[in-house]
Amino acid sequence: MSKDTLEAIKLDLELLKKAYRLMIIAKTLADTYEENKAICSKYVHSTSRGHEAIQLAAAMQLKPYDYASLYYRDDSMLLGMGLQPYELMLQLMAKADDPFSGGRTYYGHPSLRRDGFPTIPHQSSATGMQAIPATGMAHGLAYLESQGLLNGDEKPIVICSLGDGSVTEGEVSEAFQMAVLKNLPIVYLIQDNDWGISATGKEMRAMDAFEFAAGFKGMERLRVNGSDFEESYEGMRVAIEYARKVRRPILVHAKVPLLGHHTSGVRREWYRGDNLNQHAIDDPIPKLRELLLEAGVAVDEVKLLEQDAKNTVAQDYERALNAPNPEPATFDTHEFAPTPVTEEKGERSPAGAEKAIMVDAALHAVDDILRTYPEALFYGQDVGGELGGVFREAALLAKKYGDARVFNTPIQEAYIVGSTAGMSAVGAKAIVEIQFADYIWPGINQLVEELSKSCYLSNGKFPIQSVIRVPIGAYGGGGPYHSGSIESTLLNIRGIKVVFPSNAADMKGLMKAAFLDPNPVVMLEHKGIYWSKVPGTEDAKTIEPDENYILPLGKANIVQQADEKEVRMGNSMTVITYGMGVYWAKTASKQFPGSIEIVDLRTLNPLDYETVKASVERHGKALVLTEEPLMNSFAESLAGRLSKDCFQKLDAPIYTLGAANLPAIPLNVELEKMMLPNPGKVAANMEELLNY
Repeated sequence: MSKDTLEAIKLDLELLKKAYRLMIIAKTLADTYEENKAICSKYVHSTSRGHEAIQLAAAMQLKPYDYASLYYRDDSMLLGMGLQPYELMLQLMAKADDPFSGGRTYYGHPSLRRDGFPTIPHQSSATGMQAIPATGMAHGLAYLESQGLLNGDEKPIVICSLGDGSVTEGEVSEAFQMAVLKNLPIVYLIQDNDWGISATGKEMRAMDAFEFAAGFKGMERLRVNGSDFEESYEGMRVAIEYARKVRRPILVHAKVPLLGHHTSGVRREWYRGDNLNQHAIDDPIPKLRELLLEAGVAVDEVKLLEQDAKNTVAQDYERALNAPNPEPATFDTHEFAPTPVTEEKGERSPAGAEKAIMVDAALHAVDDILRTYPEALFYGQDVGGELGGVFREAALLAKKYGDARVFNTPIQEAYIVGSTAGMSAVGAKAIVEIQFADYIWPGINQLVEELSKSCYLSNGKFPIQSVIRVPIGAYGGGGPYHSGSIESTLLNIRGIKVVFPSNAADMKGLMKAAFLDPNPVVMLEHKGIYWSKVPGTEDAKTIEPDENYILPLGKANIVQQADEKEVRMGNSMTVITYGMGVYWAKTASKQFPGSIEIVDLRTLNPLDYETVKASVERHGKALVLTEEPLMNSFAESLAGRLSKDCFQKLDAPIYTLGAANLPAIPLNVELEKMMLPNPGKVAANMEELLNY
């Protein structure tokens, strides 16, 4: 390779020497981990061995204002951005000063907010999962740019790094679809080493990612030899420039060898055979070394680069080995980021205000938010355009705020949920909707792995501000796919908040608090009390609070008090419930005047356990009431906890009542009635408890 050729593609020797030194560092890291595997393989790791050229070529062209979503083999990418070997080894050994997670997550799982570096939000174990949050970042950037909310003249882009095998994941297709549909500034870098774990490309796919992406109209594509630094650098230059200037997605397919183990726990000698020797022919390090020598760099200088890299790794390894471990007492920090909403504010029942139904209170809350916060946007299936939601819960918002802020999505629950992580990382604040609770399951992957873990595993750097609205519950023959209750499943996901308002005033105040909360919040909105049309739910329609009304999450409400006389006589009990249960309890309680206290939880996580416990202890008798099938539910769990904590004050066992333990709500209304609780069933439990 002549110097003229190098100059033609503007690769100067200093850049080539820097890249070569970093390649040697990456190789030496892998070698060091192998030589000290008793220590370094205590926790599972992968390395970039064989992928160094394409990763460095990409990293060295990113700007500090860009965003990156990386994959677990991307340690050369991190070195190219400027991270030091010492910092990577701190994560390898799960040390306290691991800059990404403080010892909480695997090697090569970065999350970084640091001046002078691209922003790297948390992502999970990165087998295609990161494509949706990364695309959400690009979506957020496009939105902020369209609203004039990006600071300065920079044109940030997102790079999403993926292994070729991961592109077979359905969630990657959802990401690609939205990227081309919305013309998003993102580079999908596909590193194809022709292996999964022990499965080859031929076993896993009918086509590679480059061929697959041809089906996404508007996706630009290019192939590069990812083991050749020169070609990789030029390919990434073209791709990054395209995304930055044209503001549309592009996919780079880079063919690379896999020279290391899949992971330290799945060793290459177990399954690679002669394949490893074949891959070694494309080792990027000898190729770049030869390029330097052909360009006139002296052999001695090349050797100095190699020795300097090895010395750096050796010194950093000793430092990392002796670095402190995390303080065990910090294990539970950063489950949630602190919320600014800690007190009830505004007017809950302003003079002269009219009553509102719950669905309108929700609409008005979102309207207030969009009017007040230009970084806010609202999207989901059928919430935009003319319809404004199948329950009219977003009526006219698209016309009022424009299609950039309120819009329909494809039928992509994973994208709807997971994109909010990317939105949050770039400063956009998404309110999204899953059309029915029964349809949330495709989005659970993103909710669990990306949204719920981000704050904790990034050591508090990347809490995810996300409001996910979910119409829920059964009434009047909604059938098996529009009637389900899902709160117990959600409550088994740590790191998210779950809200379940039962009236219009609570809906408005809790929606505002959910939006201002820096953590993921799922708003469960019962369809049966949206309009107060179901007999007994008239109280769900309340005086509408003013636009400044905010109700903190985690505050239960005693919606009905028992008479003190009945309490003193031991003729009282409490019902702990939420959602439709409030109205079943109210109706049933009319048969027992003065004897029934009703606690509306309002928020299921965080749970106002102190109010609940105090109510149970005050009465000594309690019914925990839910619409869910009872077995293994949140209600049973809460009853069990109360039974233990309140045992000395109880006059009867904690009763529970819920739906029958069946897999779905039947369509026929008479069958539905048989399955669900109702005021009659609740009254029977009340009578039994009061007479216990």
